[in-house]
Amino acid sequence: MPGPARYARRLWRAGRRRVRFLTRSVRLAYRRSLHLRMVTITLVVSSLLVGVFGFLVAKGSADSLLDGARGQVSNDLSDGAAYAAQQLNVHTRESPSVKLTINDTLRYLAGSPQPGGAIVAINSDVTDGLVASPDLDVAPAITPELSHQVADQRKVAWQVVTRDLDGNGPVTYLVYGSGVPAGWGGQVELYYLVPLTREATTAAQIRTIVLITGAALVVLLGLLAALVTRMVVTPVRVAARTAQRLSAGLLDQRMVVSGEDDLALLAASFNQMAANLQRQIVRLEEMSRLQRRFTSDVSHELRTPLTTIRMAADLIHTERDQYDPVVARSAELLQAELDRFENLLTDLLEISRFDAGFAVLDAEPTDLVPVVRRVTERLVPLAERAGVRLTVHVPAAPVIAEIDPRRVERVLRNLVGNAVEHGERKPVVVTLAADESSAAVTVRDHGVGLQPGEEKLVFNRFWRADPSRARQTGGTGLGLSISVEDARLHGGWLEAWGAPGEGAQFRLTLPLRAGDRLVSSPLRLVPRDAGEDLSRLPRELPPAPPPRPAETAPDPGAERTEAAP
Repeated sequence: MPGPARYARRLWRAGRRRVRFLTRSVRLAYRRSLHLRMVTITLVVSSLLVGVFGFLVAKGSADSLLDGARGQVSNDLSDGAAYAAQQLNVHTRESPSVKLTINDTLRYLAGSPQPGGAIVAINSDVTDGLVASPDLDVAPAITPELSHQVADQRKVAWQVVTRDLDGNGPVTYLVYGSGVPAGWGGQVELYYLVPLTREATTAAQIRTIVLITGAALVVLLGLLAALVTRMVVTPVRVAARTAQRLSAGLLDQRMVVSGEDDLALLAASFNQMAANLQRQIVRLEEMSRLQRRFTSDVSHELRTPLTTIRMAADLIHTERDQYDPVVARSAELLQAELDRFENLLTDLLEISRFDAGFAVLDAEPTDLVPVVRRVTERLVPLAERAGVRLTVHVPAAPVIAEIDPRRVERVLRNLVGNAVEHGERKPVVVTLAADESSAAVTVRDHGVGLQPGEEKLVFNRFWRADPSRARQTGGTGLGLSISVEDARLHGGWLEAWGAPGEGAQFRLTLPLRAGDRLVSSPLRLVPRDAGEDLSRLPRELPPAPPPRPAETAPDPGAERTEAAP
């Protein structure tokens, strides 16, 4: 019926899920617990060893008991065969008392003391089959192989068989047989069937004792392993917990030192290491605090003389046409360097705020499309001087994100300015895209690119790929460092890709809602044209047409704006 079948399948699936859950839990506990692993390994290894040892002991004991029974039965058979030969040698086949002599001999041998109630049987051509004492049908216990060895090869043979001869259940018998010479030249076979009940009982008792002793030994070894492992693992766990507290900033945490053994030495060494780390961290924090304070103080203190120098330089720069050409050129250089010095002070102040943890995000819903356009439009004069065409791809629809516009504009200004600076007079493409949870801006240039590993170094302070290379903008070396801090303050990513001769691409990814966690970006970090031959790009670009309206966008839902010299 379909009902019971579905119920059975549901039970089967529920059982499988339960088994999988338990299996996963056991595997997880085994991987995470050194204590459990050591106890499990000890139990498995000791069980194997005790099992092999118990098997060997039980087998050896059973073999010893069987050898003892065989020796006794062999001696009894030898004496019985000698007595039977003595009785039968005086008769001939035609003698009327042959059968009587065989029966008397059988009763005599059966009446002699036999181990464990043995059965004596005689087979001859005179008696026409087996006769036994006690009167039982012993034919099933004497196999044809044994009878062949005794009758044809005339030697003592034996075997162990399990038969039910008296109707009380199967019994294991040790069967010994031997040929007996007769006076009439016929064949007489003498058999002793000794039940191995006592030996089997003794062997079972030995196996039980070995099993109980082995199980107790395995349990004791497991308890001993658990105790020893606990003594070793507990200080390690305490050290791990103390290390976690230290990593969380609780630098005063220490381990308890007890005793003078190796574990006590470990605890003392750990405490010494923690104390040294605490001193070094406090020292570094103090040095960092002094450095941040020094940077902030110097930046603020330099503002006053810089303002005075700026006023004088502005006056000289305004009247430079009245001076000698050499003096006029010096006034222009002074003005440019003052601008760079002022930017450096501004960046230093911003870096000091990030280092001190005082940077605050003033997030507000903002459309990123005009932000990207505004940044690129302001950098058009720089692109004209560098001979670089700026191409912008933005969506036709607004991209609303909760951002700090000032910081995002600064990040984009640094990225586009660096792309123009290193663009080698080739196009720079700025792309904006968004999905349900994030927005991304990529800045792609086709300049010298980055060497392997430099995509991480570009965000270091004052790092430059080629210090000997001439610059157009006279940057401070802190732009990308501040940009990556601004991205982190938004909960976003700032990443770089580059390859020698293929240019570079920087990607800024921001969550649309402040505080959300990023899991993906709507734009690729590695550009689609990576690896293509870029030699077709011109070294110098012809004048570009004026910015095109949105309807000329290369793909639906996006617009493209170009600016060039």
